[in-house]
Amino acid sequence: MKDLFNNDNNKGNSEKKQKKTQGFTILSGDSTDGHGGYGVGTINLNNLTPIFVDPTDEEVFIDMGALHARSSVEKRIKFTANREDAPNSKLYWLVWVMVDSSSEGPYYAGLGACELQVDAEARRGYKSMPEHVNNMDKALKKRVVADHMDDKSKALLKKFLIDHNEEFWNRASEDVKNALN
Repeated sequence: MKDLFNNDNNKGNSEKKQKKTQGFTILSGDSTDGHGGYGVGTINLNNLTPIFVDPTDEEVFIDMGALHARSSVEKRIKFTANREDAPNSKLYWLVWVMVDSSSEGPYYAGLGACELQVDAEARRGYKSMPEHVNNMDKALKKRVVADHMDDKSKALLKKFLIDHNEEFWNRASEDVKNALN
């Protein structure tokens, strides 16, 4: 009887080829470093942080669940691209913040603000997925998209960023500083 769990069944067969196995490819560092192999074109989100601004309750907080649309604000909410589906909604801003490093040290390099309207009681909300994807991409590319935010929300975000790390703020790009002033 052939032992299915033993690979030594055909020891005498010199023409036996060993089966190639596909192991996990471990990606480290920059996946677009020119090797041209598996993982080229993947996005590195290590330096991107999702920050929520709640201008109604004057709260600002980090929620890493937003990277997968699983933040505390988004859970149990059915989102549509139609504002009328959430008539009694509360405004939130999801701001993608990119941190980069220079010879002086880390700094706030990019911002991408996205509007969310959430009616928690009705469990309905509004968000534009293309806006979220595009603004995340712009933040990753060290661009700033925050001009559509209200002044109160900008001030709350600025205070949060300074309180979180004043050195990052002092080294921040002029675009980031100007957008939040």
